Amino acid sequence: MRVLFVGGVVDNSEMDLDVKQAPVHYPEDTGGGHSRYRLHQIGKQADGAVAYAVYGAPDMADDEVARIANERAYARRFEAEPELFVH
Repeated sequence: MRVLFVGGVVDNSEMDLDVKQAPVHYPEDTGGGHSRYRLHQIGKQADGAVAYAVYGAPDMADDEVARIANERAYARRFEAEPELFVH
């Protein structure tokens, strides 16, 4: 799956993540008490496969992350349906 970041020092960055399910936070376990990016949205393709996951910076509101993900057209780019992640 492709991981996409909104806000913070890695804003508009992406990377591949070889997992079956997107972790709730990225990085998953820092152990250092540092704020982590939080999962906000996943995009599923027609066959149910997760194509992408959107992570927002710790200080960003849910609606702001959703607005930016929509502006960047992640769903269209990956031909997937966006689903909000409820945490």
